[in-house]
Amino acid sequence: MTALHDDSVPFSDLLRHPTETADRLRTSRAVRLRRRGAGDLVLMSADRADAEHEVIELVARLLVTIAQSQRASLADLLPGALPWMRFLPHADAETMTAEFIDAAEAAAALGNTAAINRLVVEWRHTAEVHADPDLRRALADPELGDFGPVDRPTEG
Repeated sequence: MTALHDDSVPFSDLLRHPTETADRLRTSRAVRLRRRGAGDLVLMSADRADAEHEVIELVARLLVTIAQSQRASLADLLPGALPWMRFLPHADAETMTAEFIDAAEAAAALGNTAAINRLVVEWRHTAEVHADPDLRRALADPELGDFGPVDRPTEG
């Protein structure tokens, strides 16, 4: 089997040669459909997607169970998986760990990991600010003040 990133085709191949493109799934777990001007898509068999979802849900529930019983241990282990956490102040790392456990539990119950991804991205950006003294100083400068409310991102 080839890796997901090794088997990619232009989206137009799916439109022009749907059978041949779908047949690539015989030798690949998934096919990345590259699109110009938009995010790539992934073509995967429903059976494989269901199986992967089931495994992710199982692992998430297992991790939540471990994390709930070993909260302190998880706080020590997470920086091994997320090295940028080392830039977070201790209190922020503890908060991030607690939020991670809560998000993982909720995501496992919903079968949707998007909230975990969002949490990790947000905390990674926070770590970037702590890691860069110039950026931290600029953001903390009282003369800059508050930049006001941020518009909600639009989709598409």
